[in-house]
Amino acid sequence: MQASLRRIWGLIYRHLCLYRRSWPRLLELIYWPILQMCIWGFTASFISGRAFAAQGKDHTLILAASTMLGGVLLWEVTIRSQMGVAISFLEEIWSRNLGHVFISPLRPWELLAGLIGVAFARVIGGVLPAILVAYLLYAFNLFTIGPVLVLFFANLMIMGWAFALGIVSLILRHGAGAEALAWSLLFGLTPLAAVYYPVSTLPVWLQPISEAIPATHVFEGMRQALLNGHVSSIHLLAAFGLNAVWLLLASLLFSSQFRAARQRGALISIGE
Repeated sequence: MQASLRRIWGLIYRHLCLYRRSWPRLLELIYWPILQMCIWGFTASFISGRAFAAQGKDHTLILAASTMLGGVLLWEVTIRSQMGVAISFLEEIWSRNLGHVFISPLRPWELLAGLIGVAFARVIGGVLPAILVAYLLYAFNLFTIGPVLVLFFANLMIMGWAFALGIVSLILRHGAGAEALAWSLLFGLTPLAAVYYPVSTLPVWLQPISEAIPATHVFEGMRQALLNGHVSSIHLLAAFGLNAVWLLLASLLFSSQFRAARQRGALISIGE
């Protein structure tokens, strides 16, 4: 076990060194979350301003503005988590290091554990500055949600890991042609994940699909927390249960594609 931990830490340390010596990587890490926060934050400020200008204040608009900011910040947790795993894997391909990694005693699950560790660091480094910007510019404090915020973060990160495993599996199967999916595929779930609006806003035939996404239950819980200060346990249990299913299916897909890639020698030639 100690040897496994050393190998995992070695992989994490390699990627941390890349960020330590590259300011463009650090800039990219915080740039997109802050940009998203500014765009949606000014939109929320406009909505809040209209709400306060209304006779007697329109609390529906005020809540909509708050949930918009909370949705932006929490969705970035999923996106940064997914991209942290997928892009760290691509770094191994771009540097022609993937074959060398698996010549070493590193096992596939240790590689995944290392990539998840890197993704966790990327989430912290990318989302915390955006949370600070939300507080300084828009007086929105995400931590007012309470201790349940930790469970929200955990569910969103797990979903990001599961989604990233699926993308890595596609890269192992299709090579460089699937690399663009690391940046684009998760954004396709944004309309269905109830990030900015309740599930009830969607057409009836889309709602079951939305409810099969773990993040949907997190955002529904976030709106409950901002509205009345508590979260239904049903949403938390549904999020954890769906994440367990997503992670299991993604792990099985990764395992099968990794074996196939190893058999045809793609671990060395991938990306060429």
